[in-house]
Amino acid sequence: MKITSFNPLILTKDAESAIALFEALGFERRHMKTGFSGDITSVSMKNSDGFHVDVTKVDTLPGDMVTIRVNVDNFEEAYELLTARGFKNIHEGDGVTNTGSSRATMMVSPSGFSISLVQHIKD
Repeated sequence: MKITSFNPLILTKDAESAIALFEALGFERRHMKTGFSGDITSVSMKNSDGFHVDVTKVDTLPGDMVTIRVNVDNFEEAYELLTARGFKNIHEGDGVTNTGSSRATMMVSPSGFSISLVQHIKD
């Protein structure tokens, strides 16, 4: 398994404010994905030094959450590696979101930090 990208991911009800903050810090919107897992919208941002941050609007959270987005080339292998180290899938029934262009789920470590595990599906 290879990690293809790695960056912070902010989950918030007020995505526009977070996006505006990062734009003020020199980040630009690069990609937006909408309509997965209900009414969720995610914006990928990048600055001129190559740093990335994602901001995802999630209305169902009680408060903001910061996680690590880890994109991999082999979802199953990464999922097995994390579960072997005690990580738990937070979704009911160990659910995985499949949008056709990506597969993703949120995994939480035994100590409480989280990883948003993603594989982009290439044609």
